[in-house]
Amino acid sequence: MPLSPIQALSPLPDRLQQLKEELAHRIAACIGSEQKRITAVPGLTVHQRTAPTPPCSMTYEPSLILTAQGRKRVEFGGKSFTYGTSHYLLASVALPVVARVVEASQQTPCLALSLKLQMPVVRELLGREELAVTPHSGKGPALALGEVTVDLLDSFCRLLRLLDQPQDVAFLHGLIEREIIFRVLQGPEGARLRAIATLGDQSYRTAKAIAWIKDNYARPLRVEELADIAGMGVSTLHHHFRALTAMSPLQYQKQIRLQEARTRMSIQGLDAGSAALEVGYESASQFTREYKRLFGQTPMRDTRTLRAQEATQLEPLGAR
Repeated sequence: MPLSPIQALSPLPDRLQQLKEELAHRIAACIGSEQKRITAVPGLTVHQRTAPTPPCSMTYEPSLILTAQGRKRVEFGGKSFTYGTSHYLLASVALPVVARVVEASQQTPCLALSLKLQMPVVRELLGREELAVTPHSGKGPALALGEVTVDLLDSFCRLLRLLDQPQDVAFLHGLIEREIIFRVLQGPEGARLRAIATLGDQSYRTAKAIAWIKDNYARPLRVEELADIAGMGVSTLHHHFRALTAMSPLQYQKQIRLQEARTRMSIQGLDAGSAALEVGYESASQFTREYKRLFGQTPMRDTRTLRAQEATQLEPLGAR
């Protein structure tokens, strides 16, 4: 008996839910009791939290972040982006953000994945005639939420299935990654990514300046030299830099420096003075002032807090 129009359409939501459940199952199977695991698929990392987390300043690399279970919130440029299983987060350049998990429990942990974006692959796809040009301008910020679709979820599930077939990873992961990027570029949230990857575009030139600061954060920053690197005037660079990152180049460098110092103290065990010097500060007192302004505590106290939080969050994981 032929399906009625309603019956023919009804499987789509079911398929979407099936894929969400598969994605969550595969992330859980991959990560076990860990909080983070870098997988055998290049650029693919899976994450897990069993409880809501406090706000944490960090830098998102150019990437796609998908939550298969639970909810996350990211603050950037005075705006808040809250997303669960129905949306993904797209970061088109490296961005300092404040992120937190807002929905997670022992029974239903927050399960997420992140896939680093390879700009040469994005440019390769943009050069193909088959990729339709979207009408969107691509002039928004470098952080955006996109709607999760059946096609996109299916691509991510196939990417995770490769973990069960390690012999296929080298050949197939690049094909699936291209499909994922293709899906994103077809949507409105991919317009900014398109602009950043397009040679000669103002967004592309600004992204070069952002990448230079990210790679050279410990060096003195002279905006005139940065404008030369971008091939733009100083005022033009400031305008486009703020449009992408919601901050000036100097503010961007400061956040990158402070976050790097925080990592070196909490994970590598450096003292505040050594960390300050390594990330480019000449004045320890200035470092302490700016650190407290960003993180809310002095470097020493913040490091103790981070280690205590990490120990608390790891205890229930180890007991599972």
